[in-house]
Amino acid sequence: MSGRKRTQISVPETEDQVKRGVSLRQVRSTVHDHESGDVDDVKPGTVKSQYFSKEGDPERLGEEFFNQPCISLAKAFLGKVLVRRSADGTELRGRVVETEAYLGGEDKASHSAGGKCTERNTAMFMKPGTIYVYPIYGIYLCMNVSSQGEGAAVLLRALEPLHGLPLMKQLQTARRREGARPLKDKELCNGPSKLCQALDIPHCFDRRDVASDPEVWLERDTQIGPQEPDLREVVSASRIGIDSHGEWATKPLRFYLRGHHCVSVVNKQAETQTHSLANNVISDFASSSVDVCDGDTGQS
Repeated sequence: MSGRKRTQISVPETEDQVKRGVSLRQVRSTVHDHESGDVDDVKPGTVKSQYFSKEGDPERLGEEFFNQPCISLAKAFLGKVLVRRSADGTELRGRVVETEAYLGGEDKASHSAGGKCTERNTAMFMKPGTIYVYPIYGIYLCMNVSSQGEGAAVLLRALEPLHGLPLMKQLQTARRREGARPLKDKELCNGPSKLCQALDIPHCFDRRDVASDPEVWLERDTQIGPQEPDLREVVSASRIGIDSHGEWATKPLRFYLRGHHCVSVVNKQAETQTHSLANNVISDFASSSVDVCDGDTGQS
């Protein structure tokens, strides 16, 4: 989509890694020697949704899925699986458990605030489903996916590691200082830069189409089926690290699965408010259903 030539995926090594003789190619080959044939087969008899790819893997999310408003897409991502396929065919998988919505020009905390399109944020203005990868602190990366809306995109904030954990651990270790505490499984992808490290998401993925890319994509989780997360399980909270952006710093545009051990930051106050609101909505729906059964047309 960007017109740039795709090359073999690699991540520059730090001076410390060079001294230690560690390379991601060595990491991948070492783990691959101990782990093979572990890619899950697609289960027969699965239900195919309009949102899934019409070609190839029926579980893969197609372009129709990403063509929805930013907040809706951020919530819809929850429970879906991010898949990263490396050059040697190894697949890493993680279930999305936390996202943040950035609404475009009106959103003062967004890279596209004011509708400004730059070389850095061009992907946010491209068609829904375009990958936006940007660096933070000069060394870490974050992965977003564009949605409907001028300059709108969803940040993938945390994953639950599902498949390929040995390789994820090796990839993380190669980027950490020597002697650092080993990460627990739940800590491998519980942050936007962590998930990019664990799944080896490079900066050159920027502006690619996640609906058709051969190296990274999203699919529905065959373990939980096509249903969306229960309303009471999705927490709406303020986003992380944007305290200097006034009222936009407190808007509930971060979404995560309640009680999940891989969520990066838990907001107890938001959980209480979300739970109460969800119960009210469900209660109102139940009441209206009873009224209809009693012959009420629902018109006032």
